[in-house]
Amino acid sequence: MSQSAIFRVSDLDQNAPTPFDLRPDAEVLKPLIAEFGVEDLRKVRFAGEIRSRGKRDWELKATLGATIGQICVVTLDPMNTRIDEPVVRTFVANISTPDETEVEMTEDDSIEQLGTEIDVSAVMSEALALFIPEFPRKEGAALGEAVYAEPGVEPMRDEDTRPFAGLAALKDALEKDT
Repeated sequence: MSQSAIFRVSDLDQNAPTPFDLRPDAEVLKPLIAEFGVEDLRKVRFAGEIRSRGKRDWELKATLGATIGQICVVTLDPMNTRIDEPVVRTFVANISTPDETEVEMTEDDSIEQLGTEIDVSAVMSEALALFIPEFPRKEGAALGEAVYAEPGVEPMRDEDTRPFAGLAALKDALEKDT
């Protein structure tokens, strides 16, 4: 990587943002490719800054860019997906943790407990895992309708299983009688 990916909180400047620009090489990306189950990761870049947010909290704002080689779930052809997404994490010094067994989660999933270090590469890996499409589909690729039936039998289609399909057939029959 072009720069250290771990920042000690005590070394961060309270008055000025701390920039970072991670561009992991192929050796660093190899374990991520295996972990994420993708064919390839290229042009990965995680660039942004860490800035003070109050006296003890910190905010990381960055842009994640990557080209992901995947297999289309429809055609089974290799394809590339490009992601360019903003990433925001707020590291809070005092997050209250309730003692109850059941706790309602907050809506903001970008808040994390502040430790002694901020590991930018871990944030990059997590964000990458969240933005990789689970079911990649090439543009224009669509699932067709497979219809099977014995010879001489009218095949049943997805449309026939819909709740009002029978009413539509009854309506058509009534209109033919009139």
